[in-house]
Amino acid sequence: MSRPDLNLLVTLDVLLAEGSVARAAQRLRLSPSAMSRALARLRETMGDPLLVRAGRGLVPTPRARELREQVSQLVEGGEAVLRPGEKLNLKGLVRTFTLRTSEGFVENFGPDLISRIGEEAPGVRLRFVQKPNKDSTPLRDGTVDLETGVVEKTTSPEVRTQALFRDRYIGVVRKGHPLTKGKITPARYGAGRHISVSRYGIDQEPIDQALAPFGVEREIVVAIVGGFSTALALARASDLIASVPERHTGNLRVGMHSFPLPVSPSAFTVSMLWHPRLDADLAHRWLRGHVREVCAAR
Repeated sequence: MSRPDLNLLVTLDVLLAEGSVARAAQRLRLSPSAMSRALARLRETMGDPLLVRAGRGLVPTPRARELREQVSQLVEGGEAVLRPGEKLNLKGLVRTFTLRTSEGFVENFGPDLISRIGEEAPGVRLRFVQKPNKDSTPLRDGTVDLETGVVEKTTSPEVRTQALFRDRYIGVVRKGHPLTKGKITPARYGAGRHISVSRYGIDQEPIDQALAPFGVEREIVVAIVGGFSTALALARASDLIASVPERHTGNLRVGMHSFPLPVSPSAFTVSMLWHPRLDADLAHRWLRGHVREVCAAR
């Protein structure tokens, strides 16, 4: 079996990006006729027309749309392999990285990360933005450089991910709260007045699902959208119970009483996510390394 011409990958990448034989030819510095012949070879090799006439222009076939991101990644990876080795000048690096994270991540891990980055690269700024949803578009369009969160089925398959740590929910109350003494049963925990923290407005949270077999239902007095620090501040000044992720809130719980929940909602893995175009970027790799180290140290 003859080996395929891998040079066609570059041609295919440009054709799919431009959607025009003429523009692709100009970008690759080829004549239109040479580009047309290359497209014909691609069609024959792949058994698909790839680009078809629609009015005065060309539109990609379903197969071409399916392959576009994969082909782009392959070409970018090949270029990274063939690129001369570089050294990152951290002292001279001037760049702003936008990180999309939860509130708890910033407050618990942010100070250490900022300190580490500032020591090595004083010209680098970190810009933290809120994460209202799990839409991967900001990673794809470049408005966000790095994201932290739980990888789910809705996460775009093109996004690169790496696990950072496991986390679990715990209960938190003020010092002197009745739950600081005695055994905490599902019934006793559920009988308290609770703060619900949810970014998505989900009524049945994992904790409530875990309580259901015991016939226990929490009384949610206050509902907060995405604010662990706000939930803990309320619990600190009242008899309300906050149930929050343990590792996300270490700094925020100082001076409060924390306890394991009497039920076991599933633990979850927090990961960092980024677009593959930044995979080989030396500065981005350096940033990812520090995020991993900061999370591993706490």
